[in-house]
Amino acid sequence: MTAETGPALENAIRNPANPAHLMVIRDIPRRMRIYAGETLLADSTAAVRVMEIGRSVYDPVVYVPEADLAADFGKVDKSTHCPIKGDASYVSLDGEEIGWVYGTPIAMAGRLAGHYAFWPAKVRVVEGE
Repeated sequence: MTAETGPALENAIRNPANPAHLMVIRDIPRRMRIYAGETLLADSTAAVRVMEIGRSVYDPVVYVPEADLAADFGKVDKSTHCPIKGDASYVSLDGEEIGWVYGTPIAMAGRLAGHYAFWPAKVRVVEGE
């Protein structure tokens, strides 16, 4: 058994072209609040955490449903493609890029549809009550 095949990764979503590139999506059973400074960006009890291994092991990222957003975001003229998630669009707060969303992810990442994530260095995440 390797790190890529252990029980924790049994249900991992894998890149068909590179099985070593994978992600695991887990429900977060606690309230999640995300702030930029004192501005509340999101307040959710339906967030998910994405853990991804690609070129390296990435820090876990919290994704919150659009319905749980508490701020108004602008659009950024930028998009990127991930082979296991699809095309991401980027959002800004007060003119500064702050996060991204997979509006229509590829089928295997469907749970992320309409979920927003934020750059960890630009936000503060409060987990629990």
